Amino acid sequence: MRRNRKFAVALAATIATTVLTGAAGVGGGDGGGAAQASPATGGGAPSACRPANHIAKITEAPASAGHSHYRVTLTAPRGYEPCRLAGSPTDVRFSYRGSEIGITAGRYGDQSTMVTFGPDHPVHFDIQVPSSARGTAADEASFTLRAPDGEIPGTSVAEGRARVASGTLIGPVRRGA
Repeated sequence: MRRNRKFAVALAATIATTVLTGAAGVGGGDGGGAAQASPATGGGAPSACRPANHIAKITEAPASAGHSHYRVTLTAPRGYEPCRLAGSPTDVRFSYRGSEIGITAGRYGDQSTMVTFGPDHPVHFDIQVPSSARGTAADEASFTLRAPDGEIPGTSVAEGRARVASGTLIGPVRRGA
């Protein structure tokens, strides 16, 4: 009985420390460039920007002169707090049937414009692929979202069919689906 009581006290202390430091934003102020996925409204619900809290889907978009385009749309279910995003996602990697295909993407466009993302506030970004290059099939894109003050920890994943090639560029996150 004494051992169970000590365990319960230690567990309660651990949980209390975790809750208090998490609520106060302690730990992570190391200046390492990782942004907190903090809510835009300061509410108590989890942030929609965290990878586990949103859904991303790749769809074909209208082509432009010399390029194919795909749109990655992010949506967040109700129950998550809106958050702010800015610029193009980083560390974009494409896969096909679970295997990375080795094409890295650059970025284009204004990297400083902020958008609000959350329930009832979908966002999207563009994947621009040169038409002159021979495309490789992809059915998944993984990426890291950016907040105005740095990258949001974690990797988001979008599913959907696309063809990507050397010279593929990723546009900044924009409002709307």
